[in-house]
Amino acid sequence: MKMNEYEAVIEAALFVAGDSVSLSALADMIEMDKATTKAIVNTLITRYANENRGMRIIEIGDGYQMCTSPACFETIRKIYKGRERQPLTPALLETLAIIAYKQPVTKGDIEDIRGVNSDHAVNRLVEKGLVCEVGRMDTPGKPILFGTTTEFLRYFGFKSTEELPTLREPEMEGQMSIFTEE
Repeated sequence: MKMNEYEAVIEAALFVAGDSVSLSALADMIEMDKATTKAIVNTLITRYANENRGMRIIEIGDGYQMCTSPACFETIRKIYKGRERQPLTPALLETLAIIAYKQPVTKGDIEDIRGVNSDHAVNRLVEKGLVCEVGRMDTPGKPILFGTTTEFLRYFGFKSTEELPTLREPEMEGQMSIFTEE
């Protein structure tokens, strides 16, 4: 195969998948090593960005996904009749932030931090696919441990949870932001 054929196969696979495809799967598909496959995908990512196309290839976790370009989103949204994504409420965002930064975490730990019952918030986040059960704690009752999903990464545009903003301690009472500027 020629390089443009490898690129075409990768584009087609990402388009058809509709979800992220792991680097390993792409490498196996074109029968290349991961480093070469990653270089081909990065070439496609750059080409899509430089040519101002309506599609983008984004990195999510250990995989890649084809998605709509942010510049085209508003126009596409006007004609798309599908169900609009409901924004997250402050309670859901608060709960999601706790899970993202403390994962794996139990519902009890979340409630200790929030100071209120978090059953509904955690259940809604599970329904939305932003968090999932990642295991059970080895203590009496074996409480469920929750963590974020690849849908969480996609929703917020992160490649991995390492891209979460760094937390810092508030310097004074009443300070709104707990995230550092980087």
